[in-house]
Amino acid sequence: MEQEFYRGLAQRVRDIAEQADPFTRRRLLDLAKRYDAKGSPTARSGVTELPVPRTTPPISTFTGPGEA
Repeated sequence: MEQEFYRGLAQRVRDIAEQADPFTRRRLLDLAKRYDAKGSPTARSGVTELPVPRTTPPISTFTGPGEA
């Protein structure tokens, strides 16, 4: 069921891309490819990729004297 949804969504995005300017068309077609990948029968359903962990700590925006 979810696969059909994503395949339909990909087709709608392609239909919109036909009427768009070249820059927007390219981005819409890339989006359609991603929806196709989600809608493929070999796609892992229910599994999401975890973000890559940071290798360095975030830089504080408040540095220097006066920091509490």
